[in-house]
Amino acid sequence: MMPRRLVIATHNAHKTAEFRALLGPEWLVEDVSSHPTLGAPEENGSTFEDNATIKALAASTVLGPEVLVVADDSGLEVDALGGRPGIYSARYAGPGAGDRGNLDKVLAELAAAGVRGKDRRGRFRCVLVLARGTEKLGAFSGAVEGILANEAKGEGGFGYDPAFIPDGYCETFGQLPAEVKNQLSHRARALQGLREFLQQMEGSAATA
Repeated sequence: MMPRRLVIATHNAHKTAEFRALLGPEWLVEDVSSHPTLGAPEENGSTFEDNATIKALAASTVLGPEVLVVADDSGLEVDALGGRPGIYSARYAGPGAGDRGNLDKVLAELAAAGVRGKDRRGRFRCVLVLARGTEKLGAFSGAVEGILANEAKGEGGFGYDPAFIPDGYCETFGQLPAEVKNQLSHRARALQGLREFLQQMEGSAATA
């Protein structure tokens, strides 16, 4: 059986690799780096789902009705920071700051506020939106709870992973093996909903 094609509306190679690992070999996963004519839409939504929808439809409208497109919007919500950085996670420290700059800003804000130990609670949240052509087919969410370490630890993962300790563990996502992170992650939990929806779509098509 030929792998089914899915385009991820991202230029983030780390994120694309995570989707490939989570979806497995039955899916041919591409990202928009394979489609250089696609521009990056302005993410001006007020929620993760808003922004994921903007990205999914911007890509799927151009790629046409034969291509399934998935976009995600995800980020870190820290309770002691009023839910920040939230939808601004990827650009929290400003343009060009990168992953480490964003992480350093969050850790500095927690330190400046004197937030310690169990009060450094937060979560990674992810919303996936599936689209085809001009149609939004569905939205799927997932979250993983944990606490923020005092400093970055580990070289694995990306973004805020080196400071996030998921509940039930003593190591950060930057220290845990990728296969462990992929079982726990917010993206894995959202993908479970997406996977079930795709299976239902295929079942409906087969009996139509």
